[in-house]
Amino acid sequence: MRASVERPDHDADVNILGTVRVLEAARRHGAKIVFSSTGGAIYGECDGPAPETAERRPLAPYGTSKLCGEEYLATWNRLHGTSHVTLRLGNVYGPRQEPHGEAGVVAIFMGLLNEGGTPKIYGDGCQTRDYVYVTDVVRAMVAALELDGGGVFNIGSGVETSVLELYEAVRRTTGTEREPAFAPARLGELQRSVLDVSLAAHELNWRPQQSLDAALAETWAWVTS
Repeated sequence: MRASVERPDHDADVNILGTVRVLEAARRHGAKIVFSSTGGAIYGECDGPAPETAERRPLAPYGTSKLCGEEYLATWNRLHGTSHVTLRLGNVYGPRQEPHGEAGVVAIFMGLLNEGGTPKIYGDGCQTRDYVYVTDVVRAMVAALELDGGGVFNIGSGVETSVLELYEAVRRTTGTEREPAFAPARLGELQRSVLDVSLAAHELNWRPQQSLDAALAETWAWVTS
């Protein structure tokens, strides 16, 4: 999200105009889209697990651009009778995630620890996120493809974990005692984010299956392979 704050025009070009181009290509070929949106960046600060009906209050251009993409999908569904589906994802992590740039925090932490570096935590580390494993996300996407009609669904673990708690779990998994470095909080970063995934359970027959510890172990095995 930091890049979207620094370059909102580029973010809009990729996430808004890019979505329109994909929608038109799908329309020409009769394809169905499962749109990877974002939960935390769209809902903004949460006071509990956010359902799909929660107020949408993005704090960064990234969330706003994804919300625009969602609205384009809904418009195409009404205008062209398509059945595109939006999945508002939590913080996705797992094997094959690159630990560079604005990659997920799990990939960044593990990449640095594997290379002998020191992970950095922005702010006090008490900010929470909903971490969801990539295999659970893939199952949700397959379920969304098989859904008759469109819709918007949260896909997460339904559990909030602080960055400090995540780092401790990563340290247990990796067997390191290295302490993190701390840096000032970043503009546009949420303090609390967690998703209510009950609608996906009801409509898609989907529930997260992987625990954080087991998924981190699988991810670390890939990083060190």
